[in-house]
Amino acid sequence: MRRHLFALSLLCSLPFAAQAASPSYDFGKPGEATKASRTVEIKLGDMFFEPESLEVKAGETVRFVVKNEGSLLHEFNLGRAAMHAQHQKHMQQMMDSGAMSSTGMNHSMQGMDHSKMGHAGMDPAVMNQGDMMKMHHDGNSVLVEPGKTAELTWTFGTATELEFACNMPGHYQSGMVGKMKVAP
Repeated sequence: MRRHLFALSLLCSLPFAAQAASPSYDFGKPGEATKASRTVEIKLGDMFFEPESLEVKAGETVRFVVKNEGSLLHEFNLGRAAMHAQHQKHMQQMMDSGAMSSTGMNHSMQGMDHSKMGHAGMDPAVMNQGDMMKMHHDGNSVLVEPGKTAELTWTFGTATELEFACNMPGHYQSGMVGKMKVAP
């Protein structure tokens, strides 16, 4: 009985835990849209970004409006090449678990095996798409279904070279990656 109560209390705290503050990176942290100095529109097509490259300034807060005009599920993810390589493994796990398909998120979330995703013990029956999306990213990423638009606001940190990429299985390797310079 105690074990069941503990599991229930842990499960009830999941939505709160999923909303915990996103981590920050040396290249920045999630920002507030109301504090953005500019808005950049990003078009997602099937295996390309438009524009292909961007330049921002260290300390600048940018609101990205990301529109998926393709027929596949895509991602807009800010990071370095090594981060994208690691994230691609997670995205493959999400595909393998049934959390998403090549064209969209599994909104019903039924039948998911979270143990394969590193989220053992989470019951898909009590999770919604928002919880799944929060588990997917650390504030530096959004998934965008075909025909949909999403926003990501980011405050850039130190001057560096970054990439924005789609880490859906095979998309990065097919060229769905852009260069971003964070200027001093």
